[in-house]
Amino acid sequence: MSDPTTKDIPVGSVATNPSQLATTPDASRREPAASSSGTTELAGQSVTALLDHEKKKLETAKQLVIGSLRFVPDFPIPGIKFIDILPIFQNPVAFESLLEVLVLLIRERFGSQLPDVIVGLEARGFLFGPTLALRLDRAFVPVRKKGKMPGACKTVAYKKEYGIDEFQVQEGAIQPGQTCLIVDDIIATGGTAAAAGQLVEISNAKLMGYLFMIEITNLKGKALLGDKPMITLIEHDEEE
Repeated sequence: MSDPTTKDIPVGSVATNPSQLATTPDASRREPAASSSGTTELAGQSVTALLDHEKKKLETAKQLVIGSLRFVPDFPIPGIKFIDILPIFQNPVAFESLLEVLVLLIRERFGSQLPDVIVGLEARGFLFGPTLALRLDRAFVPVRKKGKMPGACKTVAYKKEYGIDEFQVQEGAIQPGQTCLIVDDIIATGGTAAAAGQLVEISNAKLMGYLFMIEITNLKGKALLGDKPMITLIEHDEEE
């Protein structure tokens, strides 16, 4: 990770030393603004490891998924164009296509080395993360804001534009040595994803990489994720 390490943060406690905080920009859980001329494209990732019929299936499914997105102007405030992923889940064919695409992309990137745990971020990572984990026959572990889960939790504090926020994972949910793939609907500034990666690391587990439905490319959130592999289905540039 390119962020300051959290290895010195006590287990189950919040970092209080500013040098221990994940120095990331505000990572709002809403999709970021998009200009009226913003463009959305399929992520141009190699599928050379896939068979020809799987490549065709992948591209067809991608088109169905991107066609199911809804762009809502002036929400939640004027000047914001909101990328609404919810119509995907209202259409069983689109939802099935999304899962097929994600499984193919994971296999293309990692081969037979599937993650032990799918780690989903609050809140829209919960929409498809558990189903994806079930499809892969793997565990699902949620990462949530502080105070929303019972029992002892590991905590990472990270900086936002106007303050500090905290992410948590329950103690024992991620076992030492397990490989983890972090999933969420979107990567914008990258702050929450980077914080989730730190939670995996202080659990003494292995961060395998990240998977996002949408990448807002001009916000360059990928830079906060270090050299870990990142899978994206759709790339959206607000400035084109």
